[in-house]
Amino acid sequence: MDLSSPSAAAPRRAIRELPDELISQIAAGEVVERPASVVRELVDNALDAGASQIQLKLMAGGVRAIVVEDDGLGIPLEELPLALKRHATSKIRTLDELESVATMGFRGEALAAIASVAEMALLSRCEGASHAHRLDARSGEIAPAARARGTSVEVRELFFNTPARRKFLKTDATELAHCLEAVRRHALARPDVGFTVWHEGKLLEQWRAASSEQRLKDVLGEDFIADSRAVFSEAGPLRCYGRAGLPEAARSRADMQYVYVNGRFVRDKLIAHGIRSAYEDVLHGQRQPSYVLFIEIAPDRVDVNVHPTKIEVRFRDGRELHQRVRYAVQDALAQSRSAEALATITTTTTTTPVAVTQQIEVAGLRPSAGNPPAWFGHVPAAAEPRPAYTGTPSWRSNTQVSLGLAEVATLYGQREPLAAPAAASPAASPVAQPLPPQDWPLGRALAQIQGVYILAENAQGLIIVDMHAAHERVVYERLKTSLVDRAIESQPLLIPITFAATPAEIATAEAQAETLLRLGLDVAPLSEKVLAVRARPALLAGGDVIELARGVLAELGTFDASQAIERAQHEILATMACHGAVRANRQLTIDEMNGLLRDMERTERADQCNHGRPTWRQLSMRELDALFLRGR
Repeated sequence: MDLSSPSAAAPRRAIRELPDELISQIAAGEVVERPASVVRELVDNALDAGASQIQLKLMAGGVRAIVVEDDGLGIPLEELPLALKRHATSKIRTLDELESVATMGFRGEALAAIASVAEMALLSRCEGASHAHRLDARSGEIAPAARARGTSVEVRELFFNTPARRKFLKTDATELAHCLEAVRRHALARPDVGFTVWHEGKLLEQWRAASSEQRLKDVLGEDFIADSRAVFSEAGPLRCYGRAGLPEAARSRADMQYVYVNGRFVRDKLIAHGIRSAYEDVLHGQRQPSYVLFIEIAPDRVDVNVHPTKIEVRFRDGRELHQRVRYAVQDALAQSRSAEALATITTTTTTTPVAVTQQIEVAGLRPSAGNPPAWFGHVPAAAEPRPAYTGTPSWRSNTQVSLGLAEVATLYGQREPLAAPAAASPAASPVAQPLPPQDWPLGRALAQIQGVYILAENAQGLIIVDMHAAHERVVYERLKTSLVDRAIESQPLLIPITFAATPAEIATAEAQAETLLRLGLDVAPLSEKVLAVRARPALLAGGDVIELARGVLAELGTFDASQAIERAQHEILATMACHGAVRANRQLTIDEMNGLLRDMERTERADQCNHGRPTWRQLSMRELDALFLRGR
């Protein structure tokens, strides 16, 4: 028989309402993916109940048993059966309350979903009650029980009635790791609450209620605090603060990235892209930054009712948020370690407030605006409020000397000696009394090794500088300052290069023709499915034209034109800086070396070159002594 023929089609089935049990199990598939999903929902409820202590007990990674105990307000006896019904909740009453949710939970489906795929019991006692009561979710029986004020939720044999779902679970160790991560996310957001995690009767983690700074250290380790910078930005209804890891502390996996919106852990591609953009020219290869970022926004500007897991959100003005987050993190990372040291030295050695301000400005820094929360550490002076997003790139000078176009051309093919130390030039430095050599953060130049590295001595020991990488960053930042709102020079192609394009690429090429020309690209449709590149940026003559065109079209299609222009300009300027920087095997005088070191101290992001590689390293006297076994 031909199964594809209409006669072979299955007979029509009548429309019927699904049984409540099947409806609950379908809904549970969205809410309960694995034991960690149960842990997340139950801890959400405990926090909403005002708990100050939450204890989690697990068996077999949470597959055999999950018990969450809290000291919250408890559930009254008459409300216990209602708590297990679908869409029954104490969190919201009206649509207005849904649009300004201030609690972790609000959908009223977690307990019902869990009860449909596991054996569950509720044990709760309110303040003033003579004893607790225990409700068995399967039988509905309620019996007296003993416990202090609060609630215990016991979940056993997860997915016992859906064997296919249980087969998809990983090993106990993997499921346990996911459960721990779920608690860790809550612990970072709620330092005022104590968390305890037990597994198979053994204590795994205990985070006592503490200050937010201490909670960060307890959960992520002191190394994270040492290798990160404070982030703070506040504008209108939006506040963004936290800590962003330094580029040199980046990880191979994205396993230390936490973003919270109004106290709720979320995964949002827009925010993630904004943060990644802030790292784009300081991160090496495919390394992943670490960060903890808290975003506070008016509840009516964010929709948390997007997915049953509540881990996804939608913003009313996502583009503005993207820009705010990007610039907040970018400003935190802008200050190099040497500039940080310079700001500290000038602050401690100068008695006049005006002089301090002048010296900080010379270091390429700016005083902070607003009062960030005290818990997450010192905010670098580089942080400053950004103007409201207007759809145009926000360019600003962070270097002392702004290069003109003629100087750009000179730098691009530079073969003349480097500039003398900037501190010697009155025009370049408004500081009346330059720092003495012993206080220079990057030290006093001593020698050059193989025409590649500069050796310098500072108060801590020995500084080693990759002179090409360092000068490349200095030139790059100056070029960014110089080429403001200028079109990139293009080079016509003798024979246009064609490639098969998607409908989206063709639509973008037609709509953004003017923008493409500003980027030095002449891209136009040749037919309904083919694009032709007739000109490319003159400075990228050796690059892959098709890949460049596709990349720019993708940027223009995803974000607005100004962002694509900014990114493409930065890519081209990075190429210019690489060619304009001092090359290896070039002999420098001591004055030239010191000039480069002083430029590095005043340049933002000077700790890494444009490709994310380090530009300098410090060897302390202790490390040098250890090399020669001194003191042993």
